[in-house]
Amino acid sequence: MLAFFALSMSDKKHDASSGGMSLQDVYFILFRQKWIILFFSSVGLLAAVAACIFKPPQYQSEAELSVPYVVEGKSLSAPGDQTRSLDERSDNIINTEVDLLQSLDLAEQVVQVITPERILAKAGGGSDTNGAAYMIKKNLTVESTPGSTSIRITFQHPDAGLVQPLLNTIIDAYFTKHFQMHQGVGLYGEFLTNETTRLRSELDQTEKSLREAETKSEVFASVDDTKQAYSDQISKLREDIFTAKADLDERQALVQELTKTSAGQPEITNAEPMVETPPDALDAYRQICIRLETLEKKDVDYLMQGFTEENVLVKEVRGQIADIEKQKNDLEEKYPKLVGSAITMPNLTGQQSGNSIDLATQYIQITALKAKIGSLESQLNQVWAEVTNFEKVDATISELQQKKEVEQANLNNFVSKLEQSRIDEALGDGKASNIEIIQSPTPPSKGWPKKFEKKVEMMAVGGIGFGLALAFLIEIFLDRSVRRPSEIETRLRLPLFITIPDTARNAQIADGGRLQLSNGVDDKKTSGVTALAPWDRQHPLRPFYEGLRDRLMVYFEVKNLNHKPKLVAVTSCGNGAGVSSIAAGLAASLSETGDGNVLLVSMSGNQGAAQQFYRGKMGCGLDDALESDTKKVALIEGNFYAVAEQAGNETVSLHLPKRLKGLMPKLKASDYDYIIFDLPPVSQISPTPKLAQFMDMVFMVVESEKTDRDVVRRATDLLTESKTNVGIVLNKSHNYVPRQISQEF
Repeated sequence: MLAFFALSMSDKKHDASSGGMSLQDVYFILFRQKWIILFFSSVGLLAAVAACIFKPPQYQSEAELSVPYVVEGKSLSAPGDQTRSLDERSDNIINTEVDLLQSLDLAEQVVQVITPERILAKAGGGSDTNGAAYMIKKNLTVESTPGSTSIRITFQHPDAGLVQPLLNTIIDAYFTKHFQMHQGVGLYGEFLTNETTRLRSELDQTEKSLREAETKSEVFASVDDTKQAYSDQISKLREDIFTAKADLDERQALVQELTKTSAGQPEITNAEPMVETPPDALDAYRQICIRLETLEKKDVDYLMQGFTEENVLVKEVRGQIADIEKQKNDLEEKYPKLVGSAITMPNLTGQQSGNSIDLATQYIQITALKAKIGSLESQLNQVWAEVTNFEKVDATISELQQKKEVEQANLNNFVSKLEQSRIDEALGDGKASNIEIIQSPTPPSKGWPKKFEKKVEMMAVGGIGFGLALAFLIEIFLDRSVRRPSEIETRLRLPLFITIPDTARNAQIADGGRLQLSNGVDDKKTSGVTALAPWDRQHPLRPFYEGLRDRLMVYFEVKNLNHKPKLVAVTSCGNGAGVSSIAAGLAASLSETGDGNVLLVSMSGNQGAAQQFYRGKMGCGLDDALESDTKKVALIEGNFYAVAEQAGNETVSLHLPKRLKGLMPKLKASDYDYIIFDLPPVSQISPTPKLAQFMDMVFMVVESEKTDRDVVRRATDLLTESKTNVGIVLNKSHNYVPRQISQEF
């Protein structure tokens, strides 16, 4: 027994913590709010039927087209990009075609062909062009299937003989408008002609500017050939300069050697005296010449490798060359003999005239080599100036060449477009070769348009949906009452001991009467209805009172409460919850468990429960029930005693806690096993929260579908503040779901 109770409580905690909406919750909402759902469902169905009655079917014709691809004849893109296949953008393209079919412009074209008088003849008559166009647009239904290239067209009209010709005219107008939209000519061709003329003029101007730039840069061949010619010329001049400088160094070295080997001082033929060249200066001059030659060769190598004059390496080498040349010029100014002045040297063998002629010749050649080197360097500087000027012009030439290529490509594109436009204008007759007719317009037949059928379906389904939505809205958000046993644990997080059904609605008693369970009302025969006492064996709720008794006894065993008497209180959140009947039924069922006595004490202030017991007469008060000599007056039957505490007004009720506290020694000393207290409803001013602290167990009776969840929560909070044990009894519960579908535990 204990194990079963513990397992049951564990299962309840698990269900309470699961949360969410289960299938049983859905069933409960549907069956509890079935009348609301049925009402709005009926309204939706009636609206759908009324719509079908007030709008009878008309004659209609259907057709189906296929648009596998779209040819953009007036696109200004490059050739080959005019055809758009229906791949990832198929829905966008098909939607464009659907909008084209449903456009008012297309309807107006149809009106011009058929005339408004014929279109409006059986639709009220008249000759309003706009009215006829709007009628065509309203009665035309165009649908496309996602992922497909087909378009289904349905047209309705009250005239059976006109509906099919009208649909044929609509399709012909669509072909014409599609051709004009995607492969249009006319103004488009004129635009192409003007644009082609403009591009050709711009291309001629660019070619003229290119020729002027080439003439200015003296480019007679290609730009690359001109660059190669300049490179070859610079290389040749540098090579000649290197050769001349090497020859000069050679002859200057020879003159120095001849000067060193001379036996005497040379005769200077110049008018001015020459400064003798010391050997150290001569050696330094020779090293400077060798280093200068090496640097100039390195400079030529850099240029041959493709380095420009702005390159860091080239600038560095040329800076070193300038420094070396300055050192060389300083030595030549200080020692003029280093540059080869005209002197005569005596022959070491005595033949002065022959040696003098040879030395003079060397000096003359040295002077000539220096002049040659100067001329070559001047030519090289001139060529470098021409290269610098050419590079500036070359940038302009490259820009003009690129501009020419772009303009030439644009011109070619527009020329091809213009030619294609002329061909389309000459051969095109308004037909779209890319559109195929899958189904020609069918003969007229009566029916409703797809849009109207969808509206009717939405009315019917909308009524059902609104009823369902309203039912769920009421159950989930608007109705805050406790309705089902599962809500006690899932929402209130309180232990549920038992659920008692509403027998006043769901059960008939044995003698054909209805059971009266309201608080504060004497159980009498009212309007021919017989009331049974709660302890009567024939009472419909007797099994539930016994179930509550068993759960209570198991609870005391689990809590190890063995003292006597055990004090149990029954209360509620408001009047009419059935507290007195449940307290009486529980007390009567407890009196049958053994030889012990059970005392029922009514403290609700109205003496309603006590008056139901012994033929409607009050036996005695609580003091008499605690005295062994007088308690027999309170005996109802067997071991069952009942008394009523006189608490007829709020002032007396507020003294009940003090009164009960004074009676506690007598209560504990009595021979009762259980004392059941019928307490007033819990409120902020009632004595029940104070009385609860003396109880071993307090049952909170919650009336199903009437007691608010927040009220129950606040009432239980007041009781738990006194550190008492609180259990919930859900009374007058209704199970709307048939047992074949779902059962409540």
